[in-house]
Amino acid sequence: MASEIFERDQHLTFLQMMYQLLPSPYQSQEINRLTLAYFVISGLDLLAAPDRLLDKEAVANWVLSLQAHPRSKSELNNGQFYGFYGSRAGQFPQEVNDNGALSCSVSNLASTYCAVAILKIIGYDLSSIDSESILMSMRNLQQPDGSFMPIHTGAETDLRFIYCAAAICHMLGNWSGMDKEKAKEYILNCQSYDGGFGLTPGSESHGGATYCGVISLRLMGFIEDDILSKDAESSIINVSLLLDWCLQRQAADGGFQGRPNKHSDTCYAFWIASVLKVLGGHKFIDKKALHGFLLACQSEYGGFSKFPGDYPDLYHSYYGFTAFSLLEEPGLKPLCVELGMSAIAAIGI
Repeated sequence: MASEIFERDQHLTFLQMMYQLLPSPYQSQEINRLTLAYFVISGLDLLAAPDRLLDKEAVANWVLSLQAHPRSKSELNNGQFYGFYGSRAGQFPQEVNDNGALSCSVSNLASTYCAVAILKIIGYDLSSIDSESILMSMRNLQQPDGSFMPIHTGAETDLRFIYCAAAICHMLGNWSGMDKEKAKEYILNCQSYDGGFGLTPGSESHGGATYCGVISLRLMGFIEDDILSKDAESSIINVSLLLDWCLQRQAADGGFQGRPNKHSDTCYAFWIASVLKVLGGHKFIDKKALHGFLLACQSEYGGFSKFPGDYPDLYHSYYGFTAFSLLEEPGLKPLCVELGMSAIAAIGI
């Protein structure tokens, strides 16, 4: 039987366990260790866990050890990206693969976002890191159409990586790492006929893509907060269609779905509700119904699952915590939806 309350103590125990030793099913996610660490550390922060649960100096030293550095400033223009590796395994030296070519280790945008976010959450002075290498080389990842690749060796380009780039620039307080105007045009081309945003122009509207597009525009200063209380008609995005699309994503079971005709999923309580928060439309959410759905996904051992009855995992657990923060659950810090961390950490207090 699902608990009728948010089980904060069990969630703390769950995160402490994940901080100390990840279970074996996470072995396949080794390359994403920085991302997993972000979920744990930001989760502990949102739960207002005491500082004694984290050795902040050890965390900072570990994160900083994963940054890629050029041998000289001249290498910043060689096309590579000098961000953060996803894990220690990503730093393995180059080897000759089966085709006789060098397989190179590369840093990536998603891990760099997580690394900078972790450092910000633990209160590390971001002016102390080599931000010049990150920002100058990050421009190598932006494409002529304004989109971003996650790695310099070539990969998919979509709104996820524009968001990572925008969040990194915002946290570092320096927008030299991207052409905001080009990124804006790409994002606007991703808004679909139904009001939502697809990952790429012409693709199906999706909850995660909609978050990345709208929040990137917000971080870059192209749209205002609480648009609905202002002149929504003058906005560069179609606000009324977007609001309608987002509100239709709350399903009969109270949860949010990522796309029409899909099951409700814990993580979309963050992705969709965050967009509604920025629009000023979060007051239209059926909070009681959403609360009930999330509790149905809460594990008795701590953490949250994707669907009711499934086992908890770090990804959905973290976005369960953020969703409850948006619902103003007692014992949770307020959330900065634009950066996916506590508002206090975002401000830098």
